[in-house]
Amino acid sequence: MKYIIAISLVSFGLIIAATEPKAPVLVPNSEAVTSSVDKGLAYLKQTQQPNGAWICKVGYKLNESYIGPENENVAVTALAGIAFMAQGNLPGRGKYGQEVSKAVDFVLSCSRDTDGYITKHGSRMYEHAFATLFLAEVYGMSPREDIKNKVKKAAYLIVSSQNAEGGWRYQPAPIDADISVTVTTVQALRAARNAGISVPKETIDNAINYIKKCSRQDGAFEYQLPSSRWQSLALSSAGVTSLMCAGEYDAPEVLRGINFIMDIVSKGRKHPYYPIYGDYHYFYAHYYTAQALHQAGGRYWDTYLPLLQKELLPKQLADGSWADDVGKTYATSMACIILQVENDYLPIIQR
Repeated sequence: MKYIIAISLVSFGLIIAATEPKAPVLVPNSEAVTSSVDKGLAYLKQTQQPNGAWICKVGYKLNESYIGPENENVAVTALAGIAFMAQGNLPGRGKYGQEVSKAVDFVLSCSRDTDGYITKHGSRMYEHAFATLFLAEVYGMSPREDIKNKVKKAAYLIVSSQNAEGGWRYQPAPIDADISVTVTTVQALRAARNAGISVPKETIDNAINYIKKCSRQDGAFEYQLPSSRWQSLALSSAGVTSLMCAGEYDAPEVLRGINFIMDIVSKGRKHPYYPIYGDYHYFYAHYYTAQALHQAGGRYWDTYLPLLQKELLPKQLADGSWADDVGKTYATSMACIILQVENDYLPIIQR
């Protein structure tokens, strides 16, 4: 089942055609991309734990170091499951149907009966949102009553955790908010709605208002309100993606944001906001950049895609993995999702 989201590409062209960059002449061989993804998914298959989980180091930055314990993680498991689904695999169906089924079972086992919070080893709202997104995508294409019940509870917890500003943060409580956590929760709610789960319109409207307030006139998005003066490719791509996900395709905040993003990716490492490969923000940034520019389509996507492929493919290791501060399983899952965005198998990233 596919859910098609209408988008006016004409309006994008009329409003920001003057700043559209020229697409590179050289385009990587699609067979090379397919082969790269196949190797990455094979690596994920080999590293899946018997209980369906994947292990990585989810922590935080401390000065110049990234620290955190290695353990089973619901978000990385969800992202690995999404990476397999982006190739067309579903629970029990496809080359990696068994791996997706095991991932679903693990994520379901991490859902608390009391409130629907999906957590493991003290994981927080980031993980809950990615896990909810994964289960909602699975349910939308492979309906199961047990998954539906978990998604309903998970979505309700998100709704009840929205703060007065309209956003979310690390804990399932309506206290403070930042745009990074907010975009993951908005996508989770959109996936739930796509799958037929009821989500209050007021919740989405308040989230849209919060995200728009984070937008600056130069196209960047603030991390928190009031102004945090912290901008990056990751934050701006997250802001644009979340607004598009909520149907705000032609909002001025989106149009400004697309130009801001394109300025960064076209300059690559020469731009101060471009993430460094291996840093824990790198794959997070491109995960949302790929979605934002795929939704924008046209020359924006045609320009970004070959640049991304040329950067990612040579970074793949001999065992089929990619690596960063968080770990190989996270980096590989993200790389495989990003490289398969144009497959259009996932409802949440379809135009």
